[in-house]
Amino acid sequence: LPLHLFQVMYDKYTEKSRRFAFVTMKTIDDANAAIEKLNGTEIGGRKIAVNITEKPLLPIDPSSLEGVDQYIGSPHKVYVGNLKKTVTADMLKSFFSSKGKVLSAKVMRVPATKSKFYGFVTFSSEEEVDAVISSFNNAELEGQPIRLNSAK
Repeated sequence: LPLHLFQVMYDKYTEKSRRFAFVTMKTIDDANAAIEKLNGTEIGGRKIAVNITEKPLLPIDPSSLEGVDQYIGSPHKVYVGNLKKTVTADMLKSFFSSKGKVLSAKVMRVPATKSKFYGFVTFSSEEEVDAVISSFNNAELEGQPIRLNSAK
């Protein structure tokens, strides 16, 4: 089914998934097809509910998102620790892109200000996660050795 935009909702303090997401389909017919096909099915052992929001969301102009870090959740995620405070999400994407398709990256921050000195990078496959960890664990990023672990 053709997706236009999706966003997994995370708790702003714990950064853990709140177990729901918003998905915008390209057309109302696509949305109705997704509801018919997926409502009541199981993902990861959990029964899911798929429906249309009670209040339609305002359309989002994609150009308004330029420059805003978009984090795409994925089960293929790497924890990156011991970051310098100057490291950005774009720096993480660039650094790891040679070993796999980087879907997204984020540096964890104390409510939108100072770095917490760690972050997450998501990839499209588990093989890429393994390749990144074996190639870059203890590598230097901005002159500082970083620690990598699989973050499932």
